[in-house]
Amino acid sequence: MAPIDLSAAPFHLDDAAIAWVAATRDGLSPRDKLAQLFVLLARGTPEEVAGEVRSFKPGGITRIYSDDLDAEIGLARALGASNAIPLLISADLEGSRMSLPFGTSIPNPLGLAAVDDVAATTAISTIMAREATAVGLNWSFTPVIDINAAWRSAIVGTRSYGSDIDKVERHALAQIAAFQANGVAATVKHWPGEGFDDRDQHLVTTVNPLTMPQWEASFGRLYRKAIAEGVLSIMSAHIALPAFVRALDPDAGAEAYRPASLSRILNQDLLRRELGFNGLIVSDATPMAGMGDWGPRDVVLPEVIIAGCDVILFSDDANGDLMRLVKAVADGRLSQERVDEAVTRILALKAALGLHKERAEPSIEAARRVVATEESRLFAEGVTARVPTLVKDVNKLLPLSPAKHKRVLVFSGGVVLPFVPHPLPLSLPDRLEKEGFAVTVHVPGMEIDPRDFDLVLYLLAEETLLTRGRIFLDWHKLTGSVFGAMHRFWHDLPTLMISFGYPYYLYDAPRVPAYVNAYGSSEALQAAVVEAIMGRAPFAGTSPVDPFVGSEQGRY
Repeated sequence: MAPIDLSAAPFHLDDAAIAWVAATRDGLSPRDKLAQLFVLLARGTPEEVAGEVRSFKPGGITRIYSDDLDAEIGLARALGASNAIPLLISADLEGSRMSLPFGTSIPNPLGLAAVDDVAATTAISTIMAREATAVGLNWSFTPVIDINAAWRSAIVGTRSYGSDIDKVERHALAQIAAFQANGVAATVKHWPGEGFDDRDQHLVTTVNPLTMPQWEASFGRLYRKAIAEGVLSIMSAHIALPAFVRALDPDAGAEAYRPASLSRILNQDLLRRELGFNGLIVSDATPMAGMGDWGPRDVVLPEVIIAGCDVILFSDDANGDLMRLVKAVADGRLSQERVDEAVTRILALKAALGLHKERAEPSIEAARRVVATEESRLFAEGVTARVPTLVKDVNKLLPLSPAKHKRVLVFSGGVVLPFVPHPLPLSLPDRLEKEGFAVTVHVPGMEIDPRDFDLVLYLLAEETLLTRGRIFLDWHKLTGSVFGAMHRFWHDLPTLMISFGYPYYLYDAPRVPAYVNAYGSSEALQAAVVEAIMGRAPFAGTSPVDPFVGSEQGRY
C-alpha cells in the first residue's frame, strides 16, 4: 500500500491514533474491509437501522432523522454499543428544510448569503454542529461550494452561497471551521464543481464546461482554499471536467465526459496530486443516474473505489454491491492495496474525530441542554429576520395593511419537497388572517371577480429539488386552467409575488410589480417575511444572485 501520512493535514493524527488505524485495519477480514467502504442510507426505524448495521458492518450511515429526539438518541446509543468499530454517522446539514427536524430552524446557504455576515454564518454553523454531535452525528456533506452560474439549475438552487466566488469562499470556509471545531467533519461538494450546467446529476452526468484557467479561477480556487483550511472530506460527484481530461489526452473522446466519481484522472491526478488533498474522498450517491448512465452497476460500482473514492455512498442493494467488490478483487480489477488505502482513510477520519477514544454516550438529558434551546432559537430568528430581500416594488405597494388591502386573494402551489409526494401548505395565509386580513386561497375552478379583492399574492415555495430538470413558474398548475394561466391580475389589483425558495421567478413573471425573495420556506422565514411586508422590520437581505437573470425586462 502506498504510504499515507496520517500525521499530516487534514487528519493530524498522533502516534496512538495512527497505531489504532493500522491495528484496526489489519484486524479486519477481507469481507469486513470491503464493508467499511460503504455508507448506507438509513431511513428506517431505529430498530431496523440498528439491525442492518449489525448485519452488514458498514463504515457509516447517513441518517434521515425523524422528529422524535428520544428515538434518535436511542438509535445513537444502540449503534455505539453494538459496533466494535465506531461508525461515521452523516447527514446533509444544509439548513431550512434540510435541517435536523428536532433542531433549531436556520436559513439555508442562499439565505445566509443574502445576510452576508460571516460571524452569523459561523454562529449558525456552530449551532448546527453542536446539535448534531448531541445526537451522535459526526459528519456532514456540507458546505456546498457550487456556484449559481446557470440560473436554471434546479440542483444548485438554494444550496449554494450564490454566484459571487468571494462570497461562496467566505461563508464556506466559515462553516468548515465551525463544523470541525465542534466535532463534525465537513465535506465540500460537488467535485469538480457544479453550477455551469443547468441539469441535475440525479438524472444525467453533468458537465463542467470551463477551460482550466477558468476552472482554476473559480472552483480550483475554492477547493484549494478548503483544502488549505483543513477540510476533512470532499465529495466526488457525477460531474465531468472535459478540459482537464483533454489536457492530458486530446483524443480522450467519450472519456472526457466520465463523471468524477468514476475518474482516476479527476480524483487521483487532479484532486490528490495537483491540489494535494490527503483527506477522504466520498462518492456522491451511487444510485444516481449521473453515475448509472455511464455503465452497468457490475462495472461501475467497483470503479468508484478503483478510481480513487474511498467511500461508496448509498446502495439500493448493499449485499449485492458488496459481492460486486468481492468479484472485482477476485478478478484483479480492484487491488487489495487500493482497498487498504481506502479503509485507512476511513479509519483515519474516525480517529481525527476522536471516535476511537472513550467518550460519553449520547443521552436525552444532555441533548435537551443543546438541541433547540431558547438561546439558539432567538439567535437564529435574529439572523432569519435579515434574510428576506425586496427585489422590486415599482408601484410602492409595501408595506401592506388591512386598512388598504383587506381582501387578499392567494395563489400558491404550497411547499414542494423532494421526498414528500404532495405539497405542504404554507402558513403565511393564516398569519395574514391573524393580522386582520380576509384571505381567500384560490382553488381550481374558482370564479374570480377583481372587484372582490384588494390584493393578489403569489406564494411560491420550491427550494432545491432532486430529480427535477427545471424549476419554473408553472402558470397552468398554479391557476388550474389554460385560461387562468394566461390571466394577469396586476393590471386590476395591487400584486405581490413572494418566493420562499428558487430566486429566479422574475424570468417567468417579469412584469409583476412587487417581488420578494426569501430563499427558504421554514416557519421562521415565513414569520420574518410577514414582519417585513407589514413594515415592522426592514428588508435587510441583499441578493446573492441576479434575480433578473441578466435581463433588464424584469426590473420594470
